[in-house]
Amino acid sequence: MNLPAPPNDARRTPEWGALRDLAPHLWPAGDFAVRGRVLLALALLAGSKFATVYVPLLFKRLVDLFATPHNTPIVLPLSLVVGYGLLRIATIAFAELRDAVFAKVAQRAIRTVALKTFRHLHSLSLAFHLERQTGGLSRAIERGTNGIDTLLTFMLFNIVPTLIEIVLVCGILWAFFDVWYAVVTMACVIGYIGYTLTVTEWRIKYRRQMNETDQEASTRAIDSLLNYETVKYFGNEQYEANRFDQALARYESASVASKSSLSLLNIGQSTIIGVGLAVLMLMAGRGVIAGKLTVGDFVLVNTYLIQLYIPLNFLGFVYREIKQSLTDMESMFRLMNVSADVKDAPGAAPLRPGAGAVEFDHVTFAYDPRRTILHEVSFRVPAGAKVAIVGASGAGKSTISRLLFRFYDVSAGAVRIDGQDIRDVTQASVRGSIGIVPQDTVLFNDTIYYNIAYGRPGASPAEVEEAARLARIHDFIMASPDGYQTMVGERGLKLSGGEKQRVAIARTILKRPRILLFDEATSALDTRTEREIQSSLREVSRGHTTLVIAHRLSTIVDADEIIVLAEGRIAERGTHTALLARGGLYAAMWQRQLLTPDEASADIRVDEALAAH
Repeated sequence: MNLPAPPNDARRTPEWGALRDLAPHLWPAGDFAVRGRVLLALALLAGSKFATVYVPLLFKRLVDLFATPHNTPIVLPLSLVVGYGLLRIATIAFAELRDAVFAKVAQRAIRTVALKTFRHLHSLSLAFHLERQTGGLSRAIERGTNGIDTLLTFMLFNIVPTLIEIVLVCGILWAFFDVWYAVVTMACVIGYIGYTLTVTEWRIKYRRQMNETDQEASTRAIDSLLNYETVKYFGNEQYEANRFDQALARYESASVASKSSLSLLNIGQSTIIGVGLAVLMLMAGRGVIAGKLTVGDFVLVNTYLIQLYIPLNFLGFVYREIKQSLTDMESMFRLMNVSADVKDAPGAAPLRPGAGAVEFDHVTFAYDPRRTILHEVSFRVPAGAKVAIVGASGAGKSTISRLLFRFYDVSAGAVRIDGQDIRDVTQASVRGSIGIVPQDTVLFNDTIYYNIAYGRPGASPAEVEEAARLARIHDFIMASPDGYQTMVGERGLKLSGGEKQRVAIARTILKRPRILLFDEATSALDTRTEREIQSSLREVSRGHTTLVIAHRLSTIVDADEIIVLAEGRIAERGTHTALLARGGLYAAMWQRQLLTPDEASADIRVDEALAAH
């Protein structure tokens, strides 16, 4: 999946881009419940860190109390011991309560961003989705949402608290001893952080390579499995396995490099902490020998350093995780920066109710400016009429259906429904007024009931069954062991071509559109099944504005007008009888059918007839 680069003004470092995009979801405008949770979580965070820093001070007092012989108490200093225990409990309790309070904020942010991304993908144009690779796209979203979870978990309540703790510890060491303890500690921390940042930045390229190769492997695997039958037809199992293994090999190489560089990072971090610990312990030990410090002071320094080492060590892990998460989120944020080619005009109103007349007015269109597909195409489908469009492959037939659905905007001219330019009304209202039965019906991997009800999700079971009866598939469904709860399989592969088409017809009937579009709806079916489906289509289209895009001429002889496209232009138009009398392209196609003795092959494809003519 190759995502377009964001525009210049949208080019941001992943760090700042991710934080800027997430901030509104962590502090949503007008949502005082969420903001209250954030403030409470911060208060609990502060309580936890102050308890953490105060614990060693109580421990120092206990050590000094027992280490000095003439001060040894006769009874156990219960208040200090209880206070020490309560602070230990408070440290953990505040942290856990903080996580519990903030969990709703974090998960709500993840949910909101994921939903926003999902909706944005559905708002993108057909051109984007024709070029995308489903496997890579799904992995980009999956890693992106996981990256958000990691970012929220680690950054807000690990990095910031650790930095606060470092500042507090340095301040206490300065106040209780002298500035050099704070200087050595801060130098150690700065060295540790600097080394971590430098090496992690160097390592990040391996993580990028891992992401790219993992995405490539996933895409190849899903694409191969979705085309399982094609792989089997050509016996290319080993070829597919080799392609998948090549992607896995590149991932293996990047992963090994990433793991090796991680070891180098860990060794360097441990060395910096070890040197700093040794220097400070040496300074504290000399102070005890000189009588300037007590044993409790020595223990206090040691405790603070050990206590500080834990979050510092965790800081290195957290930073690596955050950097990896930000890298993982890059693809998803780039998806969010992809602009939709087709957008509703500002203030666009819904399509006004009408009878459903369709008009193409001097329409010119090109997917690529270098090659025009339609040239000045004009025709009208009156309300309730049936118009058919035929032509060779590549003549522009399916392009007409895509323009009617406004998957693309015309390059010149206009497409109108009931006199309204579809660019001036909302896309949802345009698509809501059109029902389509496509050539390749793709069903959801769910039940037959779900797939029919998809035409109008709020429909009642009785309405779904009535639509199935009109599509002449109710009896077949009831004969199945699970009835309407029968699973159709991936892309509906458990159903035959005719059964899938009937489900598509039922789904369209349930939608109750004012305009029907049959896009080569029976071209892939055998003659007998085609006749049965055509009978259903005629019944369904009665009284509706109908546009039929056909390969087989036998399916459109009853059309009110037949339009013959050739190289993106209207070559002929008229009724079936008038076109035969004209003796042109359409007549040649029809004559070719008459000369074909085999009834099963009489419905020859238009592009073959055109080639012969």
